[in-house]
Amino acid sequence: MNYQPIENYGIIGNMHTSALVGIDGSIDWYCCPHFDSPSVFAAILDNSIGGRFRIAPRDKGVTHKQLYWPDTNVLITRFLSDGGVGEIDDFMPVGTPHLTPHQIIRRVKVVRGEMTFRLECRPAFDYARAEHKTHLHGGTARFDGPGLSLTLLTSVPLRRNGNAIASEFTLREGETAVVILRQVDNDAENPPCPSVEEVEAMFRSTVGYWKRWLSQCTYTGRWREMVHRSALMLKLLTFEPTGAIVAAPTCSLPEHIGGVRNWDYRYTWIRDAAFSLYGLLRIGFTDEATHFMEWLEARWRYAAEGEPLQIVYGIDGRSDLKEIELSHLSGYRDSKPVRIGNGAHSQLQLDIYGELMDSVYLYNKYASPISYDAWTRLRQLLDWLCSNWERPDEGIWEVRGGRQHFVYSKLMCWVAMDRGLRLADKRSFPADRTRWLAERDRIFEQIMEKGWCSERGAFVQAYDSEVLDASNLIMPLVFFLAPNDPRMLRTLDAINKPPSAGGLVTDGMVLRYDTDHTSDGLAGGEGTFNMCTFWLVEALTRAGRTDPRRLDEARLLFERMLGYANHLGLYAEELGSSGEALGNFPQAFTHLALISAAFNLDRALGGGMG
Repeated sequence: MNYQPIENYGIIGNMHTSALVGIDGSIDWYCCPHFDSPSVFAAILDNSIGGRFRIAPRDKGVTHKQLYWPDTNVLITRFLSDGGVGEIDDFMPVGTPHLTPHQIIRRVKVVRGEMTFRLECRPAFDYARAEHKTHLHGGTARFDGPGLSLTLLTSVPLRRNGNAIASEFTLREGETAVVILRQVDNDAENPPCPSVEEVEAMFRSTVGYWKRWLSQCTYTGRWREMVHRSALMLKLLTFEPTGAIVAAPTCSLPEHIGGVRNWDYRYTWIRDAAFSLYGLLRIGFTDEATHFMEWLEARWRYAAEGEPLQIVYGIDGRSDLKEIELSHLSGYRDSKPVRIGNGAHSQLQLDIYGELMDSVYLYNKYASPISYDAWTRLRQLLDWLCSNWERPDEGIWEVRGGRQHFVYSKLMCWVAMDRGLRLADKRSFPADRTRWLAERDRIFEQIMEKGWCSERGAFVQAYDSEVLDASNLIMPLVFFLAPNDPRMLRTLDAINKPPSAGGLVTDGMVLRYDTDHTSDGLAGGEGTFNMCTFWLVEALTRAGRTDPRRLDEARLLFERMLGYANHLGLYAEELGSSGEALGNFPQAFTHLALISAAFNLDRALGGGMG
């Protein structure tokens, strides 16, 4: 079997974990019981040994379609042939507290004619590193791996095929088969397979949960369907026990096919906090923002005093994310190495202080006032930053080519001091205002002197550099410069050119930087960054308040970017040269940037202020 294109997948989940379902009916990625647990199915990272759970028509020449049940994360995969039309409803139950959360429901139906399906359930525990035992008793199969047992419950006959389970069954019009994969205790007896009626009740409960949740959304502007899908995706990527949002539910999907830029994104970055809180609060999801803020507060409160904040944590708050390579896996389309863990957790990235303080400022403004105890620790962090902002760091892009004085890092240090001062004044909190104000102004003037390259006529990636960087598009978004400041407009124009003319934009899509003109310590190239494209939309939107041509360009670019979503409205981290999805999928940051861009562009087009 060939690898599915990354964009050929949909996702289901239950706010504990998730699974990727291909349009061919194969679940090729599933970690249990949590997002960052070892994989059970990982065919997307090794087609031969990774493990999969596939239900698909036996006959060839079948057309595939995939859609979400309206306003939900319930996935429908449809198969159309001359002999019949079949469907699989895939979901993980939510909204039914008495049910175990760790189960995948696959309801197979034929709605016209008849269709013969083949089922293959071939787990590969612990990233295909561990052996497991398979037991088959009547209509129930059980897989016992190290520390994890799964039961396959179904209404169709099963047979054993080595350590896998297989079946072939025919359904006629109106008939339904139930297939459920459920986590069970090691010593638990095999439960009976739920009836069609019981599965229907779980389906209705899950649909009702998602519809009720989405009904809280306050966004009523243009492109509402895409904003809703992005909101549903963010909720799906939330780890309910702690409120953390994973950057993506996958690991090691490549940023370049056959390349080495393959990372584990199943963790939560401090950097994402400001963007997450802004996106959630802007469209009405205060409860989710509050839960995430509680997770975030625990990170800054218990960080080692006098030491820099860690940039990324496990969804349960753990700090040890040791990065290792899984050499036994071939990688997606032979893209090696396959990595789990993330070595960036030990990097120094000073920009996270700006994102942290911006998120606290926004939360205090739009959701709930922060406490004095929370402020006391934040004040200590800002005092530390006053003494350390001039250090070089690895920057937002987590380069592995050595520390530099990245302009974006300095910019976000300015944001940290600025939001700290604003918050202290708004709440009348005690603070060393004189020192903070002096350092904020020093940062500003240093960026204007050393971050501006007169030869390029633009702000650049790092001091003493002539390389452009899309992260500087954030400047007007964080109110560092006015969107129509001449330096900002020149930077915007410099970036908004094709690479052949020294810019970063190809057919409207934005590179984060040109790998041909700077060394980030890694071999190979990469695609355009979807998040950066939405940043360009926002920068153009804000500049468009005084220049209608730029507003028109922002709308055109946004509409074009919507066309690069997959068939379900989902985005990976990047786009390749042929418009294919690259990198981990789906990516929360991209969907956050989409929400922000849609919100501000819609208001600008309506005459409002973002």
